Amino acid sequence: MNWYQISSKEIYQKLNTSEKGLTTEEAQKRLKQYGANRLTEEEKINRLKIFLHQFASPLIYILIIAGVVTILLKEYIDASVIFAAVIINAIIGYFQEYKAEQSVRALKRMLVPKAKVLRDGVERDITSEELVPGDIVLLYSGIRVPADIRLIHTVELKIDESILTGESLPVEKHHHVIKEENLTHGDQKNMAFMGTIVVSGRAKGVVVETGMNTVFGKIAKHIKEAETVKAPLQDKITKFANAIGILVLSACLLLFIAGLIIGESIKDMFMTAVAAAVAAIPEGLPVVVTVALAVGVSRMAKHNAIVRKLHAVETLGSTTVIGSDKTGTLTKNEMTVKVIYDGKDVYEVEGSGYEPKGNILHNGLPVNPKERHHLIDVLRIGLLCNESSVYVENGEYKIQGDPTEAALIVSAMKAGLSPEEEKERYRQIAIIPFESERGYMATLHRHKGKRYIFVKGAPEKVLEMCIKDSFGNEIDRGKILYMANEFAKRGLRILAFAYRGIKEEIEEITCKEIEKCDTVSGLIFAGLQGMIDPPRPEAIEAIKGCKSAGIRVVMITGDHAVTAKAIGEMLGISDGKSKVLTGKELERMSDEELFHKVKEVSIYARVSPEHKLRIVKQLKRHGEIVAVTGDGVNDAPALKAAHIGIAMGKSGTDVAKEASDMVLTDDNFASIFHAVREGRIVFDNIRKVTFFLIPTGVASILSIILAMLFSVPIPYVPAQILWINLVTNALQDIALAFEPGEKGVLTRPPRDPKEGIMSRLLIERTIIVGALISAGIVFNFINALESDASLERARTVAVTTMVFFQFFQAWNSRSEYESIFKISLLSNPFLFLSLIAATIAQLAFIYVPTLQWIFRTEPISIKDWQNILLVALSVIIVVEIDKWLRRRWRK
Repeated sequence: MNWYQISSKEIYQKLNTSEKGLTTEEAQKRLKQYGANRLTEEEKINRLKIFLHQFASPLIYILIIAGVVTILLKEYIDASVIFAAVIINAIIGYFQEYKAEQSVRALKRMLVPKAKVLRDGVERDITSEELVPGDIVLLYSGIRVPADIRLIHTVELKIDESILTGESLPVEKHHHVIKEENLTHGDQKNMAFMGTIVVSGRAKGVVVETGMNTVFGKIAKHIKEAETVKAPLQDKITKFANAIGILVLSACLLLFIAGLIIGESIKDMFMTAVAAAVAAIPEGLPVVVTVALAVGVSRMAKHNAIVRKLHAVETLGSTTVIGSDKTGTLTKNEMTVKVIYDGKDVYEVEGSGYEPKGNILHNGLPVNPKERHHLIDVLRIGLLCNESSVYVENGEYKIQGDPTEAALIVSAMKAGLSPEEEKERYRQIAIIPFESERGYMATLHRHKGKRYIFVKGAPEKVLEMCIKDSFGNEIDRGKILYMANEFAKRGLRILAFAYRGIKEEIEEITCKEIEKCDTVSGLIFAGLQGMIDPPRPEAIEAIKGCKSAGIRVVMITGDHAVTAKAIGEMLGISDGKSKVLTGKELERMSDEELFHKVKEVSIYARVSPEHKLRIVKQLKRHGEIVAVTGDGVNDAPALKAAHIGIAMGKSGTDVAKEASDMVLTDDNFASIFHAVREGRIVFDNIRKVTFFLIPTGVASILSIILAMLFSVPIPYVPAQILWINLVTNALQDIALAFEPGEKGVLTRPPRDPKEGIMSRLLIERTIIVGALISAGIVFNFINALESDASLERARTVAVTTMVFFQFFQAWNSRSEYESIFKISLLSNPFLFLSLIAATIAQLAFIYVPTLQWIFRTEPISIKDWQNILLVALSVIIVVEIDKWLRRRWRK
């Protein structure tokens, strides 16, 4: 149906709706009839696909080939153990990946775009998926159009339809009927299509199509996109694991050749080399990375940070600069008017928050506002040139809309003005919504047969349009700006108010009409209101924490420079001596000049989103890892340019959220700080797993080579090596991904993002530990042989020594510097339980007859146990000494 050719009345009739919208009951019926408003049903999690994915790794391919060759050599028990290792690894990986996929989908559902609709005649925020044909939707700057909508009322509406038409310039929209036929979507100027972006203005419209019936839905029917983004960290891990795989195969080849040289059979040496490869290859590492990232995502969600892109978890850990908005992020976003200036007198306002209680004072004494009509004029303009509302719910005052506007309503109510009565007396006819580029908002009102324009906005902008004050005097801009500056020094946000009467026949207003500043059309200055949005106590603490963590916090705000400086001092971002850089100064600067400034400036005021992008780019040029917050349409470029783009969940536009890597559901800076902590923990845990797996893998090969050099039998048969791999690596590596984080995780400087998985410290320690484990195993093996033990019992001793070395190495891996004696055994219950389970399995390996037959083991004596535990404990002693020496060196 060509909706653009039908009038609004006909549309109401066809869709059985009205300008008040649908009832909740009717909307529910239509939702069942038409289905959810989304393009395609989310594909169900394919369990088989996830299971098969566990085998898609070069490391697993090596193991499978080794298993097949072992079968061909008729070593069925060894082959069974190899395939058991592969399958158990796959099962563990499957459950972890399936759980991670469920968690990520659950978190994504928290980010379903919202739509503002009229239901039961009242404005409501609902998820866009709940929209049905006949719903009345309100559009405003910064949102994605949630369905195909026939516009019925527009105010300077411009929509970016490039996603649909390829046209780069925004399209001006209107609500009038178009009679032409067969128009392309780009020419349907009274329609707003799903997926397009509102660039500026406001509108009201009727939903005419939803889901797959929209223009976008029809396109989607012909296009099936499957996009999987792999985190850079995962690529790094995969390359690392593959490099390890090549090194292990090379070492096993040398082992095979060395065995042949000393007289071992080809078959025995092949089986030994295969088993050594299986034990040394860290096949669980890619799975652990996914698990660690998923754990990080889950933990961040508990702190109100929803990760949209997996790599953000790890990148946050190396963040060096956080560029944050002020309002609502660093502050409470609970504005309260504290001071009013009517062009002559200054008034103080008592009370805080949104409850309209508190006196208005002049020279410290309460006044009757209704006796001071200039004061009332200022308050009335603030009340009526306004798109927000204050209401009572469960005895508590709440707001709908912008906190700044709500504060103006509350200050008017404190003076005895009733919002309902004033709106009835001064009927609103037209509106020009506030846009940051414009710097003001205007409304047109009808009162007693006359027309009035009310304007509110930034003092500098409003004063440009004024010619007189309300006392009839020529405007004294210098004096008014001085007053605004004095208020701002107290940390107050200042808004100016103006008005003028116009011709009675005018029904619409335009920016051109308002911005005329001549003797006929100039505005009359009414006054100023100054309000404060107090800093969040938790943000102050978080900023202190950031400083301890080596992270610089930069405030980037559209507020007045003096206000920004005052709030910056309260928050601890600046010391009062720091320079504040303004948008005007930025405009005059070249990129090269800004490059030198960004290292020293921590507060940017009166800046636009375009300036924010320039600041981010210059910080990146210095090699900083930048996280930046944003909520508007124009913030999207800065969010994309930053290493971590952080959108606001409450105040953020759909466009900002889509451009971001992370969304804060509470718009709170402290949540960023918590997320940085989790990012650091994730990378730490990946390193801990690596340090656990690699030295023990090295030791499995090195111990065989050492045995050959000492001219003694190989200390384990292939099946026993596979058992070591199974009982130690199958659970402990994943358990280490759940480490809760070390005490000093936020007191050390950020990690260099170019640094690899294995730091120099870990490489050095890997060599020490690998050599120690292999020496300890061979020592116990030879010692058992010399005490007249059978070869089977000596090998049982060797295997058990390796297993307990790995148990203690798992504890060593919990911290690079901290002594394990200072870390609680139960702070990671998963690791604790996995070690208990592995110990029970090892005892079964030694003493259960069936397992003795499979793995060729024999029971061992109390003395053997003493030797095993004493030798295995040496790895803790050596690593503790190494940690102590490095702690001293760091100090």
